[in-house]
Amino acid sequence: MALSEDDRGRVAQRRRTREAIVSAAAGLLEGGRAPSVNEVAKAADMSRRTIYQYFPNLEQLLLDAALARLAQTPVDEAIDAADRAGPDAGAVDGARGERPRVDGGAGAEERVARMVRALANMSTETLALGRSLIRLTVDGSPEAPGAPLRGYRRVAWIERAVEPLRAELDEATFERLVSALAMVVGWEALIVLQDVRGLEKEERLETSLWAARALVRAALEDVS
Repeated sequence: MALSEDDRGRVAQRRRTREAIVSAAAGLLEGGRAPSVNEVAKAADMSRRTIYQYFPNLEQLLLDAALARLAQTPVDEAIDAADRAGPDAGAVDGARGERPRVDGGAGAEERVARMVRALANMSTETLALGRSLIRLTVDGSPEAPGAPLRGYRRVAWIERAVEPLRAELDEATFERLVSALAMVVGWEALIVLQDVRGLEKEERLETSLWAARALVRAALEDVS
């Protein structure tokens, strides 16, 4: 369902607030010790009450901050690298003569693929943290009705990766694509592929790439 402009504004504001909290906690973690809620609140220039609205306990906040420290820069750089790779980077199955989907030097498929690879490359270091974060949030309550329990960073990466398709897709299809990609990108997908399917790391990567590309193509086919 497409969000109204007011709803999008509220979601964006919640995301910015959450990012500020996580950034403050990550910065304090770089000092070599776990900060208190009071220290995070002071660093973020927010109240303790605001911190607890977004993170019901300190453990969840510190896990999220640790994941941010590990993943934020590599994933951002991977998406940026797709844009620097040149027009051919966005080609889709060029050997079969299918039309390239390119915007700003790279197609959405290439941007998504590089994002997926970057996350997979870090899975050895981050998957255990991801499991813990899922455990802490699966029975939690959102900070606002309808707000997600986790995954803000993942959604921001996905939206950024498929940004070239905004001009080609209507809003509902774009939002559906972001939601669909959220199912195949992230800790939950990796855990399913490892625990349910018993796949090794390289097989997990190839399966995630296949699923992500299929979703991008399906979205484009819906509006063709």
